[in-house]
Amino acid sequence: MRKKLVRRFENAKMCFICGLDNDAGMHANFYLADDGTVIGLATARDIHQSYPYCVHGGVSASLLDDAMGRAIKAVEPDRWSVTVEMTTVYKRPVPYGEPLIVTGKLTQDGEKIYETCGEIILPDGTVAVTATGKYFKMSPERLAANGADESYKFLVDEAFPEYIDIPEKSET
Repeated sequence: MRKKLVRRFENAKMCFICGLDNDAGMHANFYLADDGTVIGLATARDIHQSYPYCVHGGVSASLLDDAMGRAIKAVEPDRWSVTVEMTTVYKRPVPYGEPLIVTGKLTQDGEKIYETCGEIILPDGTVAVTATGKYFKMSPERLAANGADESYKFLVDEAFPEYIDIPEKSET
């Protein structure tokens, strides 16, 4: 399935998932598709393992949390949020050293809380992990009041791809 991209999301400096200066991080890049889906691209490394050749479940959950948390930006581009609740279902081991596709999609948009769903998709199309989440909406001002400022994020100066091809899903 081909998704047309319309935006690239910011990367942070030290975030474990998208932080480009975090040596132990995933260095994931996130994009917004024209249908409102957030698409993340990441490749886990051996430092992210639990059992040999398997990504730690907490790392998989963190990837999904980041993608799903960005889903509100499809309808409210300047909105921030924090996780309230997340349910994760592990269907297959997630290998490291292979490119992963992580998705997040808004499923319900309330006044203060929004709900999402997401998946980690392996290169062969296998859906390895699914999740649902609830997020509390925050304004940039409230985030700043908690000590954050604009210096924690930056956008890599590179063109993003026009399309991302997502392998056909297989849940077997």
